[in-house]
Amino acid sequence: MKGIHQFVPMLHRHDAVGEHTRSLRDLLVAAGVPSHIYSEIPDPATAGETRPYLDYESEAEAGDVLVYQFATYSAMAEWVAARPEPLVINYHSITPPEYFGPWNNAITRLQVGARADLDLLAPGAALGIAVSHFDADELGAAGCSRTTVIPVVNVQVPPVEPDRATLDRLRERWSDRGGAWLSVGRLAPNKAHQQAIAALFVARATSDPGAHLALVGSPSEPAYAAALRRYASSLGLADAVEFVSGVSDAELAAHYRAADVLVMLSEHEGFGVPLVEAMGHGLPILAFRAGAVPEILGDAGILLDHKGPRRVAEAACELTSDSGERDRLVEAGMVRLRALDLGGAGKLLVEAVQGVSASGATGP
Repeated sequence: MKGIHQFVPMLHRHDAVGEHTRSLRDLLVAAGVPSHIYSEIPDPATAGETRPYLDYESEAEAGDVLVYQFATYSAMAEWVAARPEPLVINYHSITPPEYFGPWNNAITRLQVGARADLDLLAPGAALGIAVSHFDADELGAAGCSRTTVIPVVNVQVPPVEPDRATLDRLRERWSDRGGAWLSVGRLAPNKAHQQAIAALFVARATSDPGAHLALVGSPSEPAYAAALRRYASSLGLADAVEFVSGVSDAELAAHYRAADVLVMLSEHEGFGVPLVEAMGHGLPILAFRAGAVPEILGDAGILLDHKGPRRVAEAACELTSDSGERDRLVEAGMVRLRALDLGGAGKLLVEAVQGVSASGATGP
């Protein structure tokens, strides 16, 4: 039987691209389609789920379709481009290299390489699948002549229930303090967590002396993550900013339920999974208008056109104190979730890649 096989540089757990890849594999297998995940570098946590990509050379079958999960540079890209099978690019955006330039030269070079990979692969792809229209525009600019937009398929709708012990602990800790701010996402420079910290400083100095911030995410760029801790400490916020990583889905859900507002000031987002998760948990959202954020959020949150710390602090404090506005945004979030129809994304994704297989496409 014809297979639809995925190629990803490294398969991570609790990572948007990794969980999307695993979800697509499961959906294809459930539909009776042979599907394996091939990687360039094995992750010990998922090594049992992947195969070395060069093994595919001896395992290929006539009629196979290859799906490349694209988010970063990989030496595998040139090999994939030379394969004769129809290629689908499932594109998750490339963080512009200039964000990493001041922090990590190695990552900067990788992101420059990723741009070159996209220019190599896009013109020969039979189909480009983008998780947002923002990403679809990048695919088209790189030369992909046929694109479609299908959101990520790994977001739980309805959301995962919170871990009760974690939720009780957070509520007890924060019960006699001010507004509970939450930011979710990798500690990477494009996420602009330092601006949330600066806004918290202003809020505590003005209208909400007890405001506090939880930053939940893995430190993907160590120098930036360390600088965030130093910055918070230098502002006297060491006890007001909590750095959290390595949490389970249920523990993350507890953070959403215990918070008063999601503060998302990222400057480059190809989709923005925390936006969807916050809406699902009934958490009001304050976000910067950048990348795919306006497209995903719609009118279900407050979108800022600039993010000076005073403006962010004022908006966050308004949300934590105005119950009417909070209720309005929570309801708007539920409406927006239904409009996004994430529950149907998996079916659309399987149909899209099976459509390439059925057409026998070999490229545009």
